[in-house]
Amino acid sequence: MSSKAASRYAKSLIDLSIEQNALEELKNDMVLFEDVVDNNSELEAILKNPIVPLDKKSGILKEVFGNKVHHITQSFLKLVVNKGRAGILFETSKQFIHQYNLMKGIVTAEVTSAIALTDDNRKEIVSLVKKELGANEVVVKEKVDEKLIGGFVLKVGDKQFDASIASGLNKLKREFAL
Repeated sequence: MSSKAASRYAKSLIDLSIEQNALEELKNDMVLFEDVVDNNSELEAILKNPIVPLDKKSGILKEVFGNKVHHITQSFLKLVVNKGRAGILFETSKQFIHQYNLMKGIVTAEVTSAIALTDDNRKEIVSLVKKELGANEVVVKEKVDEKLIGGFVLKVGDKQFDASIASGLNKLKREFAL
């Protein structure tokens, strides 16, 4: 239920930001909000805690984000908190970014590899994803996992391509076990 509400809030905020010619600024604000909350579990806990008074939540958000965000974002945060829905702000920021990316044709490709990607690897992945999905822009999020031994795992949306050596070895193990 809360993700539906978060999605609606995000859609309304996108519509308002387009109407006010502030879409890029609000997208940057939502990225900032998501990063701050993602890296601060205490803030997320405070926002979700029904015992913490609404004015205290508003004050904390004002102190953390203050003049770092657009006035529309400030008003939006205050409005959502005053409605008693502060617990869905984090999900709303993620939904906003997701809807923004859909609108702009931006795709996020998550790449987990055994070693850090080279610039050529990155360019190849961007080119492949653009070609396969017809994306305008590809954002590559990288993660290194030595357990893969070699190769990589590419995840775009709900699709996953596993070209890791560890995966190949596990597949061989299963085949020989039969």
